[in-house]
Amino acid sequence: MSRLRAALSGARRYPNVTLALAVAVTCFIVGFATGFWLLFRLAYLLALVVPIVYFWTRSMIDDLEVDVVRRTQRVSQGQSLDGRIVLRNTARLPKVWLEVEDRASIPGHGTRRVMTLRGRGVEVWRYETPALRRGIYELGPVTVTATDPFGFFRFSRVFGHPTPVLVYPNAPELPNFSIPPANLPGDGRFRRRTHNVTPNVSGLRPYEPGDSYNRIHWPATARTNSLIVKLFELDPASDIWIVLDLQRSVQVGEGTDDGTEEAAVKIAASIARYFITANRTVGLISFGADLRVDEAERGANHYTRILESLALAQATSDVPLSRLLLEESRRFGRHTTLVVVTPSTDDAWALSMMALQSRGVKVAAVLLEAETYGEPVSDVAGSALDVYGTLAAGGVYTYTVKQSDDLGHALSIGADASLLIERGAR
Repeated sequence: MSRLRAALSGARRYPNVTLALAVAVTCFIVGFATGFWLLFRLAYLLALVVPIVYFWTRSMIDDLEVDVVRRTQRVSQGQSLDGRIVLRNTARLPKVWLEVEDRASIPGHGTRRVMTLRGRGVEVWRYETPALRRGIYELGPVTVTATDPFGFFRFSRVFGHPTPVLVYPNAPELPNFSIPPANLPGDGRFRRRTHNVTPNVSGLRPYEPGDSYNRIHWPATARTNSLIVKLFELDPASDIWIVLDLQRSVQVGEGTDDGTEEAAVKIAASIARYFITANRTVGLISFGADLRVDEAERGANHYTRILESLALAQATSDVPLSRLLLEESRRFGRHTTLVVVTPSTDDAWALSMMALQSRGVKVAAVLLEAETYGEPVSDVAGSALDVYGTLAAGGVYTYTVKQSDDLGHALSIGADASLLIERGAR
């Protein structure tokens, strides 16, 4: 019984070989019955060709060396993944019809190519794959497959290991983004001048009697042939917290590049970039598959960690934004500015923002107008206009974003009004 199963398995694995052998046996039987000599020769030919083709195909996959070089493993959307695959034939005989497959989960990667290697020859496959969607993907391993012209046999070898590739979300530059300042000296859209030496240089001016020598800007002094001193500003020390809403039921255009999920991630990345560039401490909170909190810090390395979190963010949560704000409210104090990014049309989270504002937390919202992104995933009562009215009535500074908006413009239109409010408060 086991031999029969092995025979059936071999027949399924090599159907063309089974067919060739069946033809050979048929020719032999018919030739024996009729005495027709041509059928005997055909049977002998098929019986001889099959093993020759087997060993020839097997030799095509031997004596191969494959080097895989992945030059980039972390890129931003729109950039390209670069690398090369080098095949070497260490045998003297050529190798033909080699099918090289670079397995990949990233969209748009050309995974297959047919190559022929001469004796002791080398072939190089260079690739540039555009990273069109954020997320984590795998490149490799490389599989080399040899086949014969008759399709009798197919042998493969695997080289290398899977290589993870992380694609960061695109973060457009925001030229003039403004939010309410927290209650700290020097906090706000423009930092205050100070007579103390700080890391923040705001400008230059001519030297005046009484200026300390450690304020002198020597490159400018050498260039102008007169003493020039530096002007300093107070360091803004308040924390900026970005809360990204990843509740599945409030998203529109799920799984597409034009949906609210991708737009919200892009906006969160841009806001983080804006404040990290301004040397502010920025934190990120999101709840997708689980709660993810990047504590408020500053610097390029921290911005990279935020981008990693956003690259993996998926709108798979059932936790409403209002509940997330309630459970994480302990993180927000009087020296905190909170920015919420959401397409939700539920008034509950707007009321939660107003409650935090009453405790002294400075709050702002970026509201995506979900109705402009397509059909909603589920029927949610209310509209973006209703939520905007609730936020405006509660004094919550709010930006609204449509699908067709340019983020640099849409997130800057309120900057002048915010500056007027800030100056009035001073």
